[in-house]
Amino acid sequence: MSRFKVRNIDIEKALLLAPMEDVTDLGFRKLCKELGADVVYTEFVNSDGLIRANQKTRKKMMIRESERPVGIQIYGGNLEPMIEAAIISADQNPDIIDINAGCWVKKIATRGAGAGLLKDLNYLEKMVSEIVKAVKLPVTVKTRIGWDDSAINILEVAKIVENAGAEAITIHCRTRCQGHSGEPDWSWIPKVKEIVKIPVVLNGGVFTGEDVVRAFDETGADGVMIARGAIDHPWVFRDAKELLSGGKITTEITAEERIFTALKHLKYQLEIKETKAAVIPFRKYYSGYLKGLYNSSKVRQELMKYIEYEPVEEILLKYLEELKIHHATIDEGNHDGI
Repeated sequence: MSRFKVRNIDIEKALLLAPMEDVTDLGFRKLCKELGADVVYTEFVNSDGLIRANQKTRKKMMIRESERPVGIQIYGGNLEPMIEAAIISADQNPDIIDINAGCWVKKIATRGAGAGLLKDLNYLEKMVSEIVKAVKLPVTVKTRIGWDDSAINILEVAKIVENAGAEAITIHCRTRCQGHSGEPDWSWIPKVKEIVKIPVVLNGGVFTGEDVVRAFDETGADGVMIARGAIDHPWVFRDAKELLSGGKITTEITAEERIFTALKHLKYQLEIKETKAAVIPFRKYYSGYLKGLYNSSKVRQELMKYIEYEPVEEILLKYLEELKIHHATIDEGNHDGI
């Protein structure tokens, strides 16, 4: 049976929101939780910045009771700062501390952090083991299947992190050199499950509710972690829940729901950030929220001009009324043509 069991967390076919830089802050996690995410993760936290008491880094660790279970993911290539970062993270009382052993970005991976840890498995084992000893909370690891096609070592990695005390492993089913390109190889998930007893979570290539169902059916994963698929379509969690329960995706995402969800999400951002710091980065979400809507490109261009909430709300609500008129006109034309 597919079951994500880590200490007191026990979820059948768990849906997890992946840690993503500049995306999975409090506001986005809150929204995804409302839409069906079972477990959410903070943005990944730089261990060096954390021990230097960098305020921006510390803010990434802010969590709320309402979003539990929630994990804090830390990354770094140096052992002592990673241990100290884990201890600082534990003080925030998350449900999980996750070690990033999968980030493919060059400036991180080539410095021995993220996926760079896959090039020195003895060091990876020591890092996981020492962090497990340093904190009382469950420690998990997120990684990739290998550095490149000639060095796919996920079976060895999975055994190492389990033996070092990790209580779950998430596998992005691409190599470091693939980054986000190419097809992920899900076939490694059942192979890993055969050799470890800890939960195995699939990540990579999951964009729709149908993808989630297929991932569970084909691999027997204990959980499915969704990353980029949630940015443009946070409803993916709701869709997946409907399909996993044996139903169909019956909830049409109307223009009204798209626009009101966008405004809700932006309000969540304003709860935790200054206005400008909330509105400007939010621009990356407009294409997803307005996807498929009539004349949306023109509206997106208009939204890019503003750094305050009020004009954004005004434009979107006005646009919604225009859409209603547009659809009414189409419906009337279709009726006349019958």
